[in-house]
Amino acid sequence: MFVSKTVTMAAAAVGDAEGGTALNAFDNALLAAGIGNVNLVKISSIIPPDVAIVELPKIRPGALIPTAYAAITSDVPGQTVAAAVGYALPDDPSKPGVIMEFHDVAARRDAERAIRAMLVEAFAVRGEPIRELGVFAVEHTVERVGCALAAVVLLAEQDLA
Repeated sequence: MFVSKTVTMAAAAVGDAEGGTALNAFDNALLAAGIGNVNLVKISSIIPPDVAIVELPKIRPGALIPTAYAAITSDVPGQTVAAAVGYALPDDPSKPGVIMEFHDVAARRDAERAIRAMLVEAFAVRGEPIRELGVFAVEHTVERVGCALAAVVLLAEQDLA
């Protein structure tokens, strides 16, 4: 099924959770992030030109949502895992922005640092100055089975509840 829509907004979401299995932990992290009742369509990491960065709005349940995300699950009690996403927008709003994702056995600050470095490199390679940069990260210390998730969703008006 192909769905055509005009993306006008991008929003970041992070969540972490425990679950009885890795998949349940991932599902619970999606719910904690506010994107658990939609269908995520994994995308590569480009924000279309002229897209506004907004706070995560209420999304229509079941909507097909293009999403760049990072997630990590672990079943090692006491282990800290982190996931992060970030975006950078160019000075020229008619040009696309970039999203970067990170997940690892790491602390939140390390994830944030990695995302910033990736975004700076991506824009250096493109020869573009950065107008706006945002980083969103979460860490989770595992009790039984845990997940950390960070995402940037691309939204159209029709996706909103």
